[in-house]
Amino acid sequence: MILDERNNLQEFWCVGINHLNTSTEIRSRFAVGADAYDRLLADAPDFGVGALFVISTCNRTEVYGVAKDVELLMALMCKYTDGDLHLLREHAYTMESTKAVQHLFNVAAGIDSQILGDYEIVGQLKTAFNYAKEKGKTNAFLDRLFNTVLQSSRAIRSQTNLSSGTVSVAYAAVQFLKWHVPTLSASKILVIGVGDIGKNTCKNLIQELGLKDNLAVVNRTEDKAATFAAELGIQHIPFAEMSEAIHNYDVVIVATNATAPIITEAHFTQEDHKIIIDLSIPNNVSPSLGSYKHIILANVDNLSKINDATLQRRQEEVPKAKALISFYIHEFAEWYIMRQSVPVLKVAKEKIKELNGELADAIEDKDFDHTVQKVLNNMAVKLKSDQNRPGCNYIEAMNDYIMSSILNK
Repeated sequence: MILDERNNLQEFWCVGINHLNTSTEIRSRFAVGADAYDRLLADAPDFGVGALFVISTCNRTEVYGVAKDVELLMALMCKYTDGDLHLLREHAYTMESTKAVQHLFNVAAGIDSQILGDYEIVGQLKTAFNYAKEKGKTNAFLDRLFNTVLQSSRAIRSQTNLSSGTVSVAYAAVQFLKWHVPTLSASKILVIGVGDIGKNTCKNLIQELGLKDNLAVVNRTEDKAATFAAELGIQHIPFAEMSEAIHNYDVVIVATNATAPIITEAHFTQEDHKIIIDLSIPNNVSPSLGSYKHIILANVDNLSKINDATLQRRQEEVPKAKALISFYIHEFAEWYIMRQSVPVLKVAKEKIKELNGELADAIEDKDFDHTVQKVLNNMAVKLKSDQNRPGCNYIEAMNDYIMSSILNK
């Protein structure tokens, strides 16, 4: 079912879970992988869902879509995740219309991020939205909204210091290690996974601590890991030797995108002394390892509690960011109101043309197009301030046209 685009704002919803209201375990249940996302988009019409896109990261899973009822989005979300409707209703937040729009702007700005000002979310949003658009699952309403969201995000990044300094999950992992490993410079560190987070973690380890000789990466796609390791001048370990490397390294940082833990009890004994940092959602390290006597296990929720001077400075920039968001939301509202008025203006133009024919003998209008456009412009202004009296606006447009024609005689 294709919903009327004129009603998109009233039928626009956001349903999701994030770091503020759920643990990593719950978020893992509702993570949407690439294959699931593809199927979700394909089946959306069967659920009565129009245009939509889904953002699924370590900190949140959110579905933004157009539907008659939010329950339709929730049912669609549950079908392609490991969570159920009861669990989702217990933990999810839902937002409708302007509140959903405001939330999307806040997310793209980094205001709603687990680490304030984290700019990685913008790239994740763009990837999610562009994929939905390629699949034909967006429309003019969503396209314009998202483009305005990106403009707002860019303005905040360039005109405020909300994202200044180095603070991210990857950065927080390095700070965590600095606090928990007194001899970090002499420790051997293994990073598993060379996606964006894994790469950023390696770069931060080198920039913050000067670590290089004792740093190694491993990845299922070995060419990718080898290329990245060569760029940084660090060691690359073949994926087949991962288990042995885990045993030999003091610190293991996991930044993979598996659907289940790839680091389990089978890799350790109760006597192993290790620090393990799991940067993945869903968890790619078995949580039970946290109960081992000599193992320190941290995940993204633990890391988000790191607070330093950079975060304090970012907090001071929030009012500036919100002011910019208000400006761009107003810009989007202007576009939306005018788009709502287009059908009315089209009918008015046809009525004026009919009237022109009827008045042809009485009034000779040599500049018809100019007069009509002037009338329609005036009408558009009235429609922006009064959306509930199209009939009256028709009459006013007719009167404006007649008067303009007489005065121009």
